[in-house]
This record gives sequence, C-alpha cells and structure tokens, in this order.
Amino acid sequence: QIPQSTYAFLAKISHHVLFYTIRCMLNIWGVILFLRLPWITAQAGIGLTWVIILLSSCITGITGLSTSAIATNGKVKGGGTYFLISRSLGPELGGSIGLIFAFANAVAVAMHTVGFAETVRDLMFENGAVMVDATNDIRIIGIITVTCLLGISMAGMAWESKAQILFFLVIMVSFASYIVGTIIPASTQKQAKGFFSYKADIFAANFVPKWHGPDGSFFGMFSIFFPSATGILAGANISGDLKNPTVAIPRGTMMAIFWTTMSYLIISATIGSCVVRDASGMLNDTLLPSSSGVCVGDACQYGWDFTDCIHNKSCAYGISNYYQSMSMVSAFAPLITAGIFGATLSSALACLVSAPKVFQCLCKDKLYPFIGFFGKGYGKNDEPLRGYLLTYIIAACFILIAELNTIAPIISNFFLCSYALINFSCFHASITNSPGWRPSFRFYSKWLSLLGSVCSVVIMFLLTWWAALIAFGVVFVLLGYTLYKKPAVNWGSSVQASSYNIALNQCVGLNHVEDHVKNYRPQCLVLTGPPSSRPALVDLVACFTKGLSLMMCCNVAGPSPSVVEKASSDRHVTWLNQRKVRSFYRGVVATDLGSGVNMLLQAAGLGRIRPNVLLMGFKKDCRSDTPQAAHNYIGILHDAFDLQYGVCILRMKEGLDVSHTSQSHGKITDYKCLLLQNQYTMQMPLFLFQLIQALMEDKRALTPSLPLPLFKQVLHVCICMITSTVFQKKQEKKTIDVYWLSDDGGLTLLLPYLLTRRKRWARCKVRVFVGGETALRLLTMPVGRRGVCPNTLYLLWLDALSRDLRPPVLMVRGNHENVLTFYCQ
Repeated sequence: QIPQSTYAFLAKISHHVLFYTIRCMLNIWGVILFLRLPWITAQAGIGLTWVIILLSSCITGITGLSTSAIATNGKVKGGGTYFLISRSLGPELGGSIGLIFAFANAVAVAMHTVGFAETVRDLMFENGAVMVDATNDIRIIGIITVTCLLGISMAGMAWESKAQILFFLVIMVSFASYIVGTIIPASTQKQAKGFFSYKADIFAANFVPKWHGPDGSFFGMFSIFFPSATGILAGANISGDLKNPTVAIPRGTMMAIFWTTMSYLIISATIGSCVVRDASGMLNDTLLPSSSGVCVGDACQYGWDFTDCIHNKSCAYGISNYYQSMSMVSAFAPLITAGIFGATLSSALACLVSAPKVFQCLCKDKLYPFIGFFGKGYGKNDEPLRGYLLTYIIAACFILIAELNTIAPIISNFFLCSYALINFSCFHASITNSPGWRPSFRFYSKWLSLLGSVCSVVIMFLLTWWAALIAFGVVFVLLGYTLYKKPAVNWGSSVQASSYNIALNQCVGLNHVEDHVKNYRPQCLVLTGPPSSRPALVDLVACFTKGLSLMMCCNVAGPSPSVVEKASSDRHVTWLNQRKVRSFYRGVVATDLGSGVNMLLQAAGLGRIRPNVLLMGFKKDCRSDTPQAAHNYIGILHDAFDLQYGVCILRMKEGLDVSHTSQSHGKITDYKCLLLQNQYTMQMPLFLFQLIQALMEDKRALTPSLPLPLFKQVLHVCICMITSTVFQKKQEKKTIDVYWLSDDGGLTLLLPYLLTRRKRWARCKVRVFVGGETALRLLTMPVGRRGVCPNTLYLLWLDALSRDLRPPVLMVRGNHENVLTFYCQ
C-alpha cells in the first residue's frame, strides 16, 4: 500500500502544478485575446490566423521544452529566466538577457494596462463620459491602474496569488458567456453590428485574408499577436517562491501552452464563423426587396446592406473595425468586459511581479555597476520593493504612448530574443556532452531547441529589423562589458564545458601536425619555485611567450605535508593572474631537486603542447657550496640536453630569489608603508637616494629608530623590489647584446628577437658580438662534457663568464633543433 504521507505529498505537488499552470495561463491570456484576436482574424483570415497561432505556439512550446530541461537539471532559485540562462550559458549572455527580459516584462505591464484602459475608455464613451480626449483618457486611466497594481504587488505574494485566482475564475466565466453567445440566435441589434451566429458562408469568406491598414501583413499581425503567447515564463520568473520548481515548471508550462493554444484556435474559428468583417451598426441598413443597387459584403444574403460604409470605409462594427466584438457576441456583455479586466489586470500584475524579481537576482549577482541599489529585499519573502518602483516608472513611461498596436511589436522582439537564448542554452548544454547536463525532463531535443532559437532570431528580423538590431546591439554591448570585466563568479556553465571540449579537440588534432622550423615556438618550462619568489625570471619568460607559446612555472617541493600543500596551492595561479602572466603552474613532490626536475622534464605538457626549453636561475653560491650541490645542478642541465631541451640560465647581479624579503618586511616598521607604496613604481631609486641623504645628514636616525643592521635590510629589500620589477617596466633605448659562440640551432638569436616584438622592449636594439651599454646580455652557454669536465670546474667556468656583469645575463644553449627559418631554405 502507498503510505498516507505519499498521497499528501502528491496532492501538494499537484496543487503547486495547478497554481503554476493557472499563473502561466493568466499571463498568456492577456489583452490580445479579447481586444485584438478578432481583428487579427479579420485581417489574416481564419486560415492564416491559425498559422500565426500555431507558429507562436511552436516557438513557445519548444521554448517550454527547453525551459523544462534546464529547470530539471539542478536546483532552481529565484530569478526565473535570468537564473536559468545565466547558470547555463554563464554570466556573459545570462546577464544581458536578464536585463532585456526584465525590461520586456516592465513594458508588458504597460501593454496590458493600456488594453485595460482602452476598454474602460470605450465603456465611458458609450455612456457619454469623456475626461479629456480618447488618447489622454487612456493615459489617465492607465496611470491610475498601474498605481493600484503596484500597491497590490508590494503587499506581498499572498495578496497577489489570491487576486490571480479571482481573475482566473472571472475569465473562465467570460469564456462560457462568449461560447453561449455564439449559439444563441442573433438579435436584430447584433445583426446590424455584423453578428449572424454560425454560418458556413461567413466562415468561408473569413477564412481567407483581407489586409488593410499600415499593419496589414502576415508578420505585422504576427508581431501584434505574439505577446499573447509570451506568458509561458510567468511562473518561472517567480521560481524562488515555488515549493518544487523542478516539477511545477515543466508540467505547468506545457499544460498552459496546450490549453491557451486551444482557446485561441477556438475563439478565432468561432468569431470568424459568426461575424462579418464590416457592418455599420445601423438598424435601417436592411436590404429591401425594391432595392435596385448592387449589394456589397457578406451580410447581403442575410438581408443587410452595408455597401455605403464599406465603400466609404466608415463601418464602425464588424471584426475588422470593432475591437469589442467578443462583448457584442457574448450572451451577457458585462461578463466579457469582466473577462477583459481579469485578463489584462492579471497579466499586468504577473509582469509587474516578474520584472522586479528577475532584476533583483541580476542585481545580487553584481555583474553590472550602479544597479546593486535595486537588489535589496524587504520582509521575510525578500520582496524587491525598489525593483517594483523602477518597474512602475518604466511602465508609466510606456503607458503614455497609449497605443496598443505600437507597444506590442516592441515587446515581441525582446521576448523573441529571450526565447532564442533559452533555446540556445538548452542546445549548447546538450551539445557539450558535459556529465553535469542530466535533466530529469527527457522530452526535449537539442536539435529542436536549435531550430527554435534560429526561428526566433529570423522572426525578429522579419517583424521589425531595426528593433532586432537594437535588441542584439544591447546584448553584444553588455556581453562585451562582462567579457572585459570578468566577474568573479563560477556557475559551471556550458560555455566552460565547451571551452574544455574545444581545447581537448585542438590538442588531439595537433597530433596530426608534423613539426616544421617555421612553426617552432619556444615552449618554456621555468624552474621558479613558488612563482612569487622569482618574479624577474617569470616576467622575462612572459615577455617572449605571452600570446605566442607555452609557459609553465614549476616548483619542486620536499615530501613534508605542509610543503606539499604549499606546492599545490591555488595561490600561485592567483599570483600569476594578478601579475597578468599567461602561464600554467605545476608543483611536484620529490626527495631532491634533480629527481623532481627530471619528472617535470619528462611528464610536463600535453601531446604537442609540451615544453622544449628549460629556464632556470644561476647558482650563485657554487664557490661556497658542496661539490654534491654542484653535481646536482649540472645533472639537471645534462638531463635537459638528453631529453632534447634547449636550456636558458638567467643571472642577475642582485640575484633572483626575493622570497627572503618577506621576513625583512616584518622587521621594518617606520619605513614599511613607504616601501610598499613605491615597490612597483619608477620612484624607488629616488626614494633610496632621499633615504640615504637623510641618514647622512642626521646620523642619529640610525639609532634607535633605524639601527645600522636594519638599515642594511631596508636597502636590501629595496634592491630586491627593484629586481622583482626590472622586466615589467618599459625598457630604455639601449641594446640587447648577443654573444653567439656556436651554432646551436638559433635559439640564442630567436629569443632576443621575440623580446623586441613586445612594446616594452621595442626601443632596444639587438647586437650580436658587440659590447656597449645593455637592461640584458645573452650568450651561448658552453656545455661541459659529462664525465670529462668536473662539475665544480664547469660551474666556475660559467661563473667566470658572467661574473660582475651589470646587465642581467641570460645564458642560452639550444638542443641543436633548428628554430630559425633560414635553416629550411
């Protein structure tokens, strides 16, 4: 037996699905249903009106399937459409479409409110009441109405939900009144207005299109009708208020699309079968037996002659002229008026609630500046009261247009843009084959989603090409801003999965590309230790690898647990990113430096993307260190040559390792802030000069505030800071000297050329075998034969070549692989 608790759970789920369905249906059944669908039927004919309805439903249906798939792929929080797209495609497209969708909902508030105001204006006109004129009356009524709706929405979701249920009941009663009215035989008054109940001839005449007016075209009618199909996301936009959105969204959305589509088809067919296109409304326009003139119009065979108003284009009734045709057909006209009120007010209220909640989620993600003010929530439900006020202001501005046929096409483009991106999100998430894409909703197709996306974009340009360009222009501007700012969010988007797929496929594809000297790139494995400890080495290598080739900073750590954790820490990558160095980082654990470097030399890289040049610092303490240390150091060079690596050794007079300066910083008190202020500026030498001059003038400054040992530490820290940025600053107009001692394939010549391609090195000239004033010296590194030349003697040889040289010295030795194009001539 099924436990009682399970029945209670299923009943609760069914309740939420029903609530979601009703909410979507109310937002779909808007002003267009009652006030424009009969008019669209008159223009496009029943046949093409069905095509318009079904085409709109296909787009919204495909979008509903895509939305259901995305919504069931994980936990859905507040933010609705924005949340679904941003967490699927990432912040770049998600943020832009969030703004557009929130704006579209704000404008939709105006459209539905104008429809309501138009109905009230017509009722007042029929009873002889006019405030100002036809247009300004709509504006006044609209502003008053949207102000009342703002009060309801700010009262909270509980009041808004109760109002929506009441509106739904009113609309259902109005539908019943309309259907009954089509069956009841037409009275004389209704016949004068063009209603004759069901007639096959009227159906046949109204089945074909009859275009007139500036909007008289298929896509003109589509642009006006499509907003009536866009309420499918009304429930998703309040996803944060749903108890179980992964169940309610797919079932409720698809049920709402089905039932509203059926209602549109039925109303279009019934109104087109009962009411002629043109009628005068005059009771004396009957067709007399003695009339000798030619009768024009579909009503002639039913005893009515509307020829004069048809020729003069002055007919006030008929579905081509009278927007309130459904009220005229209804068994009880006030019920249709109540239905119009319910449909327009419920849709306006739903949009007024949706727009702030979508915008609130966008504001909280902090993707764009100056909008965080509207993200603040109030009360236990985190109501976005500031967002309500912003939506109210936008809606009020568009209400002032006071023309429904002008507002509707504007909304169509923005909603189509949103639907295009929702469908593309589903397609993109599916095509990446990410293991994280596993929606529980299975009734979708990635190719159908792609079709829906393409159709939405095509229809956007067919409707209003300039509005489509504006919509996409806004998307691309916001996209560019987000790509530039790179917000610090990680949502596991399909764009990230796609990037991985592309990188993997490209790496595998390189396996089929043969090496050629013209395509040679120095791909560098740099023995930096922690990268922040040897910034000069990092900066120099970055100068000739950035945007050109691979750079991998490597660190060999001992087997101690604390050291292992530091070696694999993400802080090293963070430091590289902050320094704007495009490099990978790899830390390994080994018992000694030689074995760790050997592991890196053999295993670093992926396929063809692997290092071919080893860069390291010079061993300065070779005179005082043990012979075994020299043996280990030279062993690294031999291992590199054996594995066909080129080798570069950088020596600077001040040294490379600045890691010990962090301890010195802790001892320096009075001068710490000033040092930190100047450590990345060109003013450091001036600061040193001023400090030394001050100390020389007042020797008491050395004690007790700055004793002589601490003063030496200050100087050492400052020199190390200068060293750490020597390759970051713009180089002066000097030279790069190259001492090319032997033909090793050309790597010694290639590296200085690559340096001069950078803006900061562009003023330097490369000189081969020429001395002079040089920010760098490059020389071919001699190689000591293994087993012949003692390692200590070899190190002393290198030391003698590079000792006491003021510019940094880079000793380079290629692995005899040709890297210059003249070798292939």
